[in-house]
Amino acid sequence: MTADHYFSAEPAAPEVRSEIVFNVAGRDYRLTVAAGVFSAGRLDPGTAVLLRKGDLPTAAIAGTFLDLGCGYGPIACVLASEAPRAVVHAVDVNSRARELTALNAGALGLADRVRVAAPDDVPADVTFDQIWSNPPTHVGKAELRALMERWLPRLAPDGVAWLVINRNLGGDSLHAWLVDSGWSVERIASQRGFRVLRVERKTD
Repeated sequence: MTADHYFSAEPAAPEVRSEIVFNVAGRDYRLTVAAGVFSAGRLDPGTAVLLRKGDLPTAAIAGTFLDLGCGYGPIACVLASEAPRAVVHAVDVNSRARELTALNAGALGLADRVRVAAPDDVPADVTFDQIWSNPPTHVGKAELRALMERWLPRLAPDGVAWLVINRNLGGDSLHAWLVDSGWSVERIASQRGFRVLRVERKTD
């Protein structure tokens, strides 16, 4: 699937829906997917690595989270399920992805805490305790970096971002660029060709 396919605001592909099933942290998820949305045929391997290797929030954690580039909502649904005291903003430029995320969150009883929006519709004063993202690397280095420059500064002072990047699609160069841009970055895991990065503000 090409980048302009799933990264377009209005996908041209016919909306043929199906379901996928996956397990994260001992919990089964059944989500509705459709053509024209990222990784509609299965849980994306990078997303699977992120959810397996990232430090998922616990039930004791409250706060405001961001799923950046939510697709049909697997990360948002997992975060909201694992942390019932948290609110998750699920953001995507793709209108079909947003519709599916809202549908899936509703089916899981999470609609009151998963707030689905286009990027420009997220209130400007909202900051995030956690940002989770399997960002769209196929859009190119410049657009990927612009995405990071737009959203990472909205981390709360002690917030943390969890990113998964394909090593062969610029994972190491993004790591280096984030460090050069003033962020504290730690590679938490490297699995199946993906880097899981933990990003936070540098402390003095």
